[in-house]
Amino acid sequence: METYGGRRSQAERDAITVEIGYALCSALFAAAVLFGAVAGPALLFELPGTVEKLLLRVGLTLAPLLFVARVVSVLVRFRQDGAQPSQPGRTNPDS
Repeated sequence: METYGGRRSQAERDAITVEIGYALCSALFAAAVLFGAVAGPALLFELPGTVEKLLLRVGLTLAPLLFVARVVSVLVRFRQDGAQPSQPGRTNPDS
């Protein structure tokens, strides 16, 4: 992804922008699904007060953690996939 001593090309900048957008959108979706699965019953049904509070707090704790973990994992994977080959000019690392 990086050019040594130079600037990134427009295609590289576009790829980074798309990957960041994908990471944020997929993380938001995953966090919303997790929150809905954990806290949803507390919002939909009449549950005892302590159970409602517990489910809401667990959902509000786990959803942001999942969001951050998803964003980091997508961006780290993107960075590793774009790494320069160890032997420039060769297409197969075993050659």
